[in-house]
Amino acid sequence: MKKNLLKVLFVAFAAFAMVSCNNPSKMIEAADQVKIVCNPEVLEVIAGNIDATVDVTFPAEYFNPKAVLEIVPVLVYNGGEVQGKSFVYQGEKITDNYKTVTEEGATISERIHFDYVPGMEKSQLVARAKVIFKGKDFEFPQDIKIADGANTTYMLVEKSGAFDLMKDNYQEVIPETAEAQILYLVNSATVRPSQIKSDDIKAFETTLKDLAKDERREVKSTDIVAYASPEGAITLNDKLSANREKSATKAFNKITKKLETGEVNAKSIGEDWEGFQELVNNSTIEDKDLIIRVLSMYSDPNVREREIKNMSAVYQTLAKNILPELRRARFIANIEYTNYTAEELQQLVESNIDVLDEEALLRAATLVKENKDKLNIYQKAISKFNSDRAKYNAAAINLMEGNNSAAKSLLNKMDKKNCYYKNAMGVIAMREGNNTEAAKWFAESHRPQAKANAAVLDILNGKYNDAVAKLAGTGDENEGLAYILTNQLDKASAAVTCKCPHAAYQKAIIAARKGDTATAKKELETAVKRADYAKRIATDVEFAKVR
Repeated sequence: MKKNLLKVLFVAFAAFAMVSCNNPSKMIEAADQVKIVCNPEVLEVIAGNIDATVDVTFPAEYFNPKAVLEIVPVLVYNGGEVQGKSFVYQGEKITDNYKTVTEEGATISERIHFDYVPGMEKSQLVARAKVIFKGKDFEFPQDIKIADGANTTYMLVEKSGAFDLMKDNYQEVIPETAEAQILYLVNSATVRPSQIKSDDIKAFETTLKDLAKDERREVKSTDIVAYASPEGAITLNDKLSANREKSATKAFNKITKKLETGEVNAKSIGEDWEGFQELVNNSTIEDKDLIIRVLSMYSDPNVREREIKNMSAVYQTLAKNILPELRRARFIANIEYTNYTAEELQQLVESNIDVLDEEALLRAATLVKENKDKLNIYQKAISKFNSDRAKYNAAAINLMEGNNSAAKSLLNKMDKKNCYYKNAMGVIAMREGNNTEAAKWFAESHRPQAKANAAVLDILNGKYNDAVAKLAGTGDENEGLAYILTNQLDKASAAVTCKCPHAAYQKAIIAARKGDTATAKKELETAVKRADYAKRIATDVEFAKVR
């Protein structure tokens, strides 16, 4: 795309002369007759490369037909200079293999390339040229400016890598149950005295008594659930189950008269097909797989019962060993156990850490402030429980501290190489400059952080649109930069929300590109609080019109 024409590319680049002229100096005298366009006119570093296109337009009757013109692009920067590949042109009477410029003139496009090195952000692209005529060199007297450079905004990308901690499964309140049941005779809803005095009921009573003394446990409610075994007519079984609910409730009230039971909820289920399947599945009945298959094939209770009865030998076993266990009512106490509070966990870490289980240790590590204390707790979980989550979280803490080798050592001790592990390994590879390996790790991990990290690689590789696609709407710290690099300045403004020097620097770039010099200067006042940014501002071409 054609930019603003530079009036003079080379102060002493070419001269206006008639074709018939045999004096090469006249090509040097008329440099202002040559028009040059550099795209971009401010050079840009992309993925460590500086690439641009230079369009050179020679006017008619300019080029000496017997002359050769050699132009060397040179990038001059603070700390040195680098020469690019020469452009060589020839008059139409020269038979070498250079690009020919006839008396009608020509516009020729050239590609320039330089590998970026620090210091090039403040630089100029210039040309050094000479005319070769009859074996003699006629050098141009001075360097000719072509373009300014180079924009390194993509290097603002935060590439320390995103990662998160694995969560614990610590429960502040743990639900528990205590259960007992009474059994009925076939087709009966009468509670037998032997059932009231059974070991099952006695153990239930003891549990309720003990709960009254337990400061951490409380009975929230109790369910009374009555059933009928799945045999006979459904209507009869529904009625039988309802009667058992009534008799079981009466018995329960007698058993728990002086005990805390919470709110009592009684219900009748009817035929207990769920219990039937569970008992069969846990039994040693030879044809239990066939029975389970029948249950899955038919949902109609009548059909189920008919098909099972057709297996006569099996049914005899069921009638003897399974069905009597389903003529029942269950007492289910719903209990809440109040786990250690945050304050108690922190105290136990100091006084009696050995009483904490894996989940409690993982939660406790999130409660302490110092990373060294977190690492100590994670180490306890590793040594006591061989906890993969503790290994990973300890690795993540080391990554926060910049200790990549310790992090990698911990990660490699994990038994399960999960998506957290893969993302963290990618972060380490990226920090070590092995972006190819990092990309593989991020591709294998399905964590949101891995996607954001892959976007960092996109930015480093000059794939800015790919980065936008990965970061759009995420709130990631690199989202705003991705929009800046694709010149979506309004979206960039919305995405850059942090009250920090890094964000202020990006906001200053956005303002400068919009021509809002006042806002750019104001944001730079915050950005300079970071020493590296204070140094960068002085050479950043983004602020050439602001400084």
